[in-house]
Amino acid sequence: MSGVLDLKNVSDLAAKDIIELQNNISAMKNGTMDGERFRHYRLTRGVYGQRQKDVQMFRTKIPFGKLTTAQLTRLADVSEKYTNGNLHLTTRQNVQMHYIKLEDSPGVWTELSEVGVTAREACGNTVRNITASAIAGIDPKELFDVSPYVQATYEYFLRNAICQDMGRKIKPAFSSSDEDSAYTYFHDFGLIPRINEQGERGFKMVVAGGLGAQSIVAQTAYEFLHEDKIIPFMEAAIRVFDRHGEREKRHKARMKYLVKKLGLEGFMELVEAEMKALPYQTYKIDRTLVSEGTPVAADKKAPVDFVYNQKKYDNFLKANVFEQKQKGFYGVNLRVHRGDIGAERARRFAALVKEYAADDIRVTVNQGFGLRFVRKEHLPHLFNQLDALELGEPGFDTIMDITACPGTDTCALGVTNSTDITTVLEKLLREEYPNLIEERNIKIKISGCMNSCGQHMAANIGLHGSSIKRGALVYPAMQIVIGGGVDAEGKGYVADRVIKAPTKKIPDVLRTILNDYEENGGEFQYFNDYYQQQGKKYFYDLLKALAKVDELGPEYLQDWGQATNYVQDIGVGECAGVSLDLVSTIVNDAKERIEKAKEDFDKSEYAFSIYNSYTSLIIGAKALLLSADKKCNTHSGIIADFDTHYVATGDFQLTDFDAFAALVYQIQGNEPKSDFAAKYLAQAEAFFAKVVATREQQVRAGAVDTDKLVVDQFYKA
Repeated sequence: MSGVLDLKNVSDLAAKDIIELQNNISAMKNGTMDGERFRHYRLTRGVYGQRQKDVQMFRTKIPFGKLTTAQLTRLADVSEKYTNGNLHLTTRQNVQMHYIKLEDSPGVWTELSEVGVTAREACGNTVRNITASAIAGIDPKELFDVSPYVQATYEYFLRNAICQDMGRKIKPAFSSSDEDSAYTYFHDFGLIPRINEQGERGFKMVVAGGLGAQSIVAQTAYEFLHEDKIIPFMEAAIRVFDRHGEREKRHKARMKYLVKKLGLEGFMELVEAEMKALPYQTYKIDRTLVSEGTPVAADKKAPVDFVYNQKKYDNFLKANVFEQKQKGFYGVNLRVHRGDIGAERARRFAALVKEYAADDIRVTVNQGFGLRFVRKEHLPHLFNQLDALELGEPGFDTIMDITACPGTDTCALGVTNSTDITTVLEKLLREEYPNLIEERNIKIKISGCMNSCGQHMAANIGLHGSSIKRGALVYPAMQIVIGGGVDAEGKGYVADRVIKAPTKKIPDVLRTILNDYEENGGEFQYFNDYYQQQGKKYFYDLLKALAKVDELGPEYLQDWGQATNYVQDIGVGECAGVSLDLVSTIVNDAKERIEKAKEDFDKSEYAFSIYNSYTSLIIGAKALLLSADKKCNTHSGIIADFDTHYVATGDFQLTDFDAFAALVYQIQGNEPKSDFAAKYLAQAEAFFAKVVATREQQVRAGAVDTDKLVVDQFYKA
C-alpha cells in the first residue's frame, strides 16, 4: 500500500470511495476477498488491468471532457509521480494513465480528488463518461449550450443505485447541433438540442445505438423531449435495461440488442411502465451549472511576435481556428498525436492556456484539446508557443488527424498495433497528400480489435486489428471498413467491412483508396457519396491484390513497431470477464444490498433504498437458482424462473404473496416514498432470511454441493 492517505482536502463521498478501494485491495491481497470479485469491484472505480502483468490502467471520469488548468496540471503531476509520466486522451473525453501499481491507485485517486477529478464509474458496467461536442457553449450553430445538461446528468447518475449492478455499460452523448459532432447516433442515449414552437428547450432523443462487432444506428425515441424530462426518461430506460437486458451472453448484453429484441415500441412501453416508480417525474436542470460566461484570460497587450512558420500558421488558422458565437473571441482546436501528452508538456500547455485562453480546456472526442475565448491579437503568439510544444499541427479533425486506441501497447484485447501505424499513416498523409490538410469529409479511425474503442466503424475509412493465416504462418492484419461517419445533414452511418490486408500493406491500401477517389470521384463532394455510388464490391476488387499473402516476404510477419514475428496474444476483456463464485458469496451480496437499502433509507434517499431492496431480492433468488443449476441471464428471467422452480413447487413459501413476481414488481406500481420504501425493505429482509434458511436446509440435506463454483459470464446478473 502506498501509505496513509491524507483525505482532508477530499469530499466525504470521494473519501468513502477511496477508503473502500484501499480496504478492498487489502482484502484481496490477504485472501479475504476473491480476486475475481475484486476485479469486478475495481473496474467501477476506474482501475483496469493492462496487457502487462501487475500494472493497471487508471481512468478518470471527466464529463464532456472539461478540465481546468489546475486539473490538467495535477493529472500531469500524478502521472509523473505514480507512472510513466504520460497522459492518454480517449475518444470518450477522458484521461487515462498506464502502468500504475494497484496499491498506488488509492493515492492516485486521492490526489486527483483534491482538484475535483474522480474515477468512480469510469470503467465497468456503469453509466460511463457522458460525452458532448467539445465546442458546446461556443458553437455558432448551437441553439443553446448543452454543457449544463451534461453536468446535471453526470451528477444525477454518479453513485446512483440503478447504475451499480447493470449487465453492461451505458454510454450517453450530447451534440451541440444537428451536425452531430458528438456522434450521438452510436450511443445508448443521444441528445441533440431543440426549441419548440412555444420557445421551450428540449432535445431530440435517440436510443440504443452502438459500435463493436455488430454496429447499430440509434433509433429516434422523441423528436422533442422537454428538457425537464430527459433525466427521468433516461432513468426509466436504464431500469428497463437493468431488468430485461441480457447478462450471461456478453456479446448480446448492450441496450441495442434489447431494443432490437423488443422493438422500439415495446421498449418504450416498458419505459412508460417504469415512470411511476421514479423519484422525479420531471427534473429541472440548473442552467447555471456550467456558465457560458467562462472566465476569460486577461485583456493584456499581445506579445510582439513574428510567426516563425507562416505557411504552417496559415494552415493552422484555416483548419484549427474558428470564430465563436461570442463575437471577437476564437476557439482553437489542437491535434494531440495519438492522444498522448507527457507530464512536462502538459504542465507547460496548462500554463499557456491560463495566460491566453479561458480556464476551460475540453478534451475532444478525436483525442485532442479545444481552447476557447482566445483573442484574435493573441493568436500568432499562442501558435508559436503551441508549435514549440508540438501542439501546433494543422488539420484538426481532418483526414490528417487519425484517431487510435492504445491497441496492443497496453490493452489485453488488442489484436494488432494501433499507435505506430497511426504515426506511419499521418506521415504518409503529410508528405504525399498535403492538399488534404482541410479535408474534413474523410476521417480515419483505428482500433486494435473489433470492439471499436478507436471508433473505426464510425469512420469514412476505418481499420481494426485482425490476422491472416497462410499455413502455419500468421500475419498481423487490419480489417478495412469504409463508409461510416456523419454526413452533411448530420445523418450517421456505420461502415461496411470490405476486406482484410496485412498491416504492412495498409499504407498502400490508403494510397489506393485516396488515389482512386481523386481520379474518379470528382463529381462527388463527399467521399461517402462516392463509396455508396461505387459499392462495397468495387472497393473489394480495388484492394484485393493488397490482401494477398501468398508471396510476402518475412517482414510482413512483423507488426508495426515490432522487431519480432507477430504472435496473436489476446487476453480477456475486463469489463465483463468470466467470474467464478461460490453461491454462499452471492447470498452475502444480497445481504450487503439489504444493508445499503437501510443506509439509504436512514438518509431519506427512498428511491435508492427501494432499488437496493429490489436488487437484494434479485440476488437472493439468483443464489438459489444457481445452486439448482438454473441459468440467470436477465432479472426478468430470474423472477419468472424463481416462481417456476421454487414457489410453484412449494420449495419456497412466500408471505403475503402468491408469486415472487408480485413481490418484486411492486417497485413498478408505487411511488418512491417513505412508507413504501419501509415496507419493501422489510419484505426484502424477510425474503433474504428465507433464502438463508432454504440454503442452510439444502446444505444439511446434502442437496447441494457447497464447494461448487458458479461460472457466470455476468456475475452481475
